Amino acid sequence: MGRDRVIGVAFLVALGALVGVGLWQTRKAPADWVTVLRRPTAVMGTDCTMAAIVRTGERLRAEQALDKAEAELRLVEARMSIWLEASEISRFNAAGAGEEVNLSPETLSVLRAAREAAVETKGAFDATCGPVIQLWWAAGRRGVAPTEPETAAARGASSWDAIDLTEKGAIKRSSEVRVDLGGIAKGYGIDRATQALRAAEIAGGMVDIGGDLRCFGRPPQGDRWVVEVRSPFGEGTLGELAVEEGAVCTSGNYARFTTIEGKRYSHIIDPRMGCPADAAPSATVVAGDALTADVWATALSVLGADGFDLLPREAEALLVLGSPEDHSICCTPGMQELLRGPLAGSVVVWDREGWMEGSSVVPQPRHWVWSTVVSKSAWMLSGSSSSATAARSCSVGLPTSTRRLRGHFSMAFSRAESCGS
Repeated sequence: MGRDRVIGVAFLVALGALVGVGLWQTRKAPADWVTVLRRPTAVMGTDCTMAAIVRTGERLRAEQALDKAEAELRLVEARMSIWLEASEISRFNAAGAGEEVNLSPETLSVLRAAREAAVETKGAFDATCGPVIQLWWAAGRRGVAPTEPETAAARGASSWDAIDLTEKGAIKRSSEVRVDLGGIAKGYGIDRATQALRAAEIAGGMVDIGGDLRCFGRPPQGDRWVVEVRSPFGEGTLGELAVEEGAVCTSGNYARFTTIEGKRYSHIIDPRMGCPADAAPSATVVAGDALTADVWATALSVLGADGFDLLPREAEALLVLGSPEDHSICCTPGMQELLRGPLAGSVVVWDREGWMEGSSVVPQPRHWVWSTVVSKSAWMLSGSSSSATAARSCSVGLPTSTRRLRGHFSMAFSRAESCGS
């Protein structure tokens, strides 16, 4: 009995020690985070990816949040796309002069924001330039540039003076005016989807449509979301941006263009001149919301470096100017602070006092990145040193080593799950 009692006491002491060690390890061990991905198809005519970062066991919460975020994107597209005949904007464009078209509060708010942007950008961003866009679409199809009279007529039909915004909708003063929200509705949709993710109280999230994105909260790894900025002159990147939260949008002439009579024209229109813009091959803007970043990325593609004087103080920008053989990189001081990793060339920094020469950004330890490359159609999960392996449509339980899915974005996860369509 005495021996059994001693053995029993020893066992309890040992068990208590093991329990104590287990509790200590539980407190000290890092939380097990899961990144749940969704890639909805056919959103605003481009690729779309959303990410929700939650703790293990909260997948249902993530999926519900992604459901609501996707629903917001679909609703924005259904209301504001010019490619959907039943959308509110299509109904407005088809209406005759003097006819009031009822619009949802959301569409009205975007129209008002677009009208304000036309003033702030001094006409470089103008959502009423639908007639000019249609003119150049037709020119691309027939392979002949518009004539000066055709361009003048399209410019004359593009004006906010021809549109009255009411409490319930909008009225056209001229039947020829057309609105195209392509340079602002995507940013607005990203903001709405991000708000849906935030409302679910998840640890972090990201919404990306066609390379324009907004992120918040905890990234999959590290303490910042790291975004690649693609070179407009071919494969590769200019550098990386480390963002705690906010929106990053890029406009450029390298992803979408048309060739007419042997000359390449950007899809971005200069509303002031009535022709495609050629001031900047690439413009990247970081702002607190995607609507602002979307508008100013487009505007700076039109304005070039002259647009820095108009840029809101809460926004940061990086421009690539010139040609592949002779180009320069210009950015705001705040953007220079966000840059990480080796930069492809030196930087000229602009501040409110003017321009000053900068230097190549000092390389920092590389992170896993979410890329804004917009010319691809599939996924890439990549890191700084590992070789590409295991190409597949989605990855679950990703190890620290790289798994690459060729193409569009790049990001790393301690664990990643794919869900949705």
